[in-house]
Amino acid sequence: MLASHQTETVGRTRWGRFGILFGLSAAAVLGLLTLMSNGALAASFSVSGQQFKVSADRLEATGFVQYGTVDARTEPGGDPSSQQPEPVAVSAMKTAKLTNLCQSVVTDLGDFGSVTLKIKAGTGRDPVTATNMVVDMSALDGNASFRGMEIGRDAATLDKGPVNDPAEIAQRRQGFFSQQADTVVITDLKQVAWATTAGEFNLTGLSLRLRWGKDECF
Repeated sequence: MLASHQTETVGRTRWGRFGILFGLSAAAVLGLLTLMSNGALAASFSVSGQQFKVSADRLEATGFVQYGTVDARTEPGGDPSSQQPEPVAVSAMKTAKLTNLCQSVVTDLGDFGSVTLKIKAGTGRDPVTATNMVVDMSALDGNASFRGMEIGRDAATLDKGPVNDPAEIAQRRQGFFSQQADTVVITDLKQVAWATTAGEFNLTGLSLRLRWGKDECF
């Protein structure tokens, strides 16, 4: 796929693995993990050992950038001083709108079984809105349409994403593969993530429920 300006790129996105999504070689990822384990590279974000699932009928975003980095992961009940490196795919966007948003996380309670926390929002006329949203993920499926797409850019030179989030900008590793677009629309979005941050996050029609057993978004 060739980078282009003011053009539209349409296709089905199926990004199940970090290396496939970003074109990073196994050696590059291994190098990051080695540097982090030796204390030469600080993890950009400390995350829990539980991933969560997010789905939406439609995501519309402006100022979209995407690249790879490494988070520090702590297992539930584990020692925070013994964090493990977790390679992640980062998607950051200046503004985002999500229609029919669902977020779920399942917690294993051992002999008591499991419990699911599920959040729904933006199911009515007004969508969920966010500014400077950053998602650290491990998988994404959907149908994506990009405008003003640039693929293969040095991550340290990205200029279309959020500009007032120093923590996010610091994650952009020099010389690493990245891509960016003026706008992106993803329909039938299904995402597995480690973390989400946002400068502002407006959940219209918020519904939060706890249920015994597994009741995930997908």
